[in-house]
Amino acid sequence: MGRPFARSCILPLAAVTATAASFALVAEGFAQGMTMRTSPGLSRGPSMNMGPTRIPGGIGRIPNTHIPNTHIPDTRPRIPGRPRFPGGPGIIIAIPPAGGGGPPPTVILDDDDDLPPRRPPPPRKTRQAAPSPNRPGFIVPPPGERRLVPNEVLVTTSASLSPQAFDAILRRHRLTRLDTQDFALTGRRVHRLRIDASRSVSAVINGLRGETQLDRAGANFQYALLQAGAAAAGDAAGDQYALAKLRLTEAHALARGNDVLVAVIDSMIDRDHPDLAGVVADSFNATGAEDKPHAHGTGMAGAIASQGRLTGAAPAVRILAAKAFGVAGKGGEGTTFHILKSLDWAAAKGARVINMSFAGPADPELRDMLAAARRKGVVLVAAAGNAGPKSPPLYPAADANVIAVTATDSQDRVFARAVRGKHIAVAAPGVDILVSAPEASYQLTSGTSVAAAQISGVAALLVERGPKLDTDGVRKVLMSTARDLGPKGPDPQYGAGLTDAYQALMTIAPPPVTAKQ
Repeated sequence: MGRPFARSCILPLAAVTATAASFALVAEGFAQGMTMRTSPGLSRGPSMNMGPTRIPGGIGRIPNTHIPNTHIPDTRPRIPGRPRFPGGPGIIIAIPPAGGGGPPPTVILDDDDDLPPRRPPPPRKTRQAAPSPNRPGFIVPPPGERRLVPNEVLVTTSASLSPQAFDAILRRHRLTRLDTQDFALTGRRVHRLRIDASRSVSAVINGLRGETQLDRAGANFQYALLQAGAAAAGDAAGDQYALAKLRLTEAHALARGNDVLVAVIDSMIDRDHPDLAGVVADSFNATGAEDKPHAHGTGMAGAIASQGRLTGAAPAVRILAAKAFGVAGKGGEGTTFHILKSLDWAAAKGARVINMSFAGPADPELRDMLAAARRKGVVLVAAAGNAGPKSPPLYPAADANVIAVTATDSQDRVFARAVRGKHIAVAAPGVDILVSAPEASYQLTSGTSVAAAQISGVAALLVERGPKLDTDGVRKVLMSTARDLGPKGPDPQYGAGLTDAYQALMTIAPPPVTAKQ
């Protein structure tokens, strides 16, 4: 706030405003033809009362006006070295009253020379507003969440951010870049970063909120392959009861998956298995690690596309093998980053169906990638999960962009360890299912994984017959033609019921036959 002009001014505001611009001329005129005094000794003349009427306490009234005189004498101690008018109230100016006649009122303008000197205010600093603690895209994992890589974070930036600027951010937060990927599906650049100091993932994400050049930050979540159990089955011992349950023999008379690409995001597939000879159209290693062929990936590919001793749900499809899961003992583990890379690769390669026989926590980055794939027309299928009926929904199956599949046994009973929920769309056989295994062998496997793989095969049959079908279209056909199990109508255990591949195909008009030239 600036220095006040005076401590008191006895004058209507409008008059002060009107005379401010010509103050110097008024003062000169008063000095020559009117009465001005700057000290008590100045003669005022006998016919003009220049002083205000005062009352005790320093408050009076200007004569011939209704304007109060609020001048209060200054009683503050004198500041050494500062000149002031001796004992007087300052400059007193007589202004003729409006309309003429009568003595002019007295206006007292106190000088402020006796005020202590004031330093000019320092320049106001411009501060950048702190980012909101709820800044979208910077999402810390829920308390107690352990399904994540403990020393990694994923950060999203625009492609225009310079390497120098990004490296400066990494230095400030003690992070090391492990990998960077530009994703065509979402148009985002995602960096996989290592946390160099002993800090929690949540602490690092919160610390990155203030970096306005970053778009998003989150955990690198972990996902598990869903194989409840597997056992060697010799040379294809036993029968494939799933063929009859799904009415696949009749369905194959209508469609076999010709010219349809199905991506399998899983562990390493044994592409040399006799049942998969010539089936794998292309492969991608998202993890970078060279692993041996694994039972889970090989089994899921076989459930979809076997064409040897066993018959897959869609024996004429071609498989896009995306390795996103490394082998940990007999199981497999993958991360958000590797799954994102696999989804992006599969979509770029023209996959019409993507099978995801794994489960884990919800992840906003994965959700956005799935939504982008769905918009492109890719049919997304995922296993419900094997964490039991009391488990919360698992992802990606619980994502709205995905068809969630549960498992049943040969008696049409729901798999005991299957996750329940309103997101379940349909069921398929998933207990003691005979599928391919590495090294030209076979296995009996159980779980929602193999059930989802079979539905991915059925989806490929539907896409062959109806090329314009997307995830929503396939889900609608599957649910409307399923054989109801359990309570009437869709329920959290079976969804709409057991899939009927033949009936589903019968609801779709075949594509017109184009005459060959």
